[in-house]
Amino acid sequence: MEIIRNPEALAPLTTERLLLHPLTVAEAERIVAKDPATHDRWAEGYPAEGDMAGARGFLDRCGAQGDPGVFRAYEIRRREDGLAVGGIGFHGPPDGERFVTVGYGLTPSVRGRGYATEALRALLACAREQGAAGAKGDADLGNVASQRVMEAAGMRYVGEDERLRHFRVEFAPKTQVEFTPAT
Repeated sequence: MEIIRNPEALAPLTTERLLLHPLTVAEAERIVAKDPATHDRWAEGYPAEGDMAGARGFLDRCGAQGDPGVFRAYEIRRREDGLAVGGIGFHGPPDGERFVTVGYGLTPSVRGRGYATEALRALLACAREQGAAGAKGDADLGNVASQRVMEAAGMRYVGEDERLRHFRVEFAPKTQVEFTPAT
């Protein structure tokens, strides 16, 4: 797996309606501090506690291990106006089983529009393209909306504990088709 050490070289992940902007250290620091720069376009309610926790985790990983390349935190922006409406990302690079753990959140004003599912599908596609074997995620037992997002993105329920429902998806291995020239 190739780790990109220059975050400015990372292209945003794009979907029909969203742009998943790879956070830089400076942007993550502003999110943690809830102190936007003049050019930051944040929706009301952004960053939420989950966005700040994701940015802190990203900063901690950068400090301990260097830039994580694509396995980082992203800001969810609407393509129509560039407004940041939430965050999504990886909790780190793939583990020993080559699985990544994902997390996401949206501001209340844009929930119910399919943005979380759209963003999660893009993040899962990125993980698969980067060689991950699958992804894991969880949601509070009472957070049915988040559970439905993971299911709609292709993750399946695998169990729960006293606090969380756990979801997982395994990516089909990429197959290489051998090309045989016509004779």
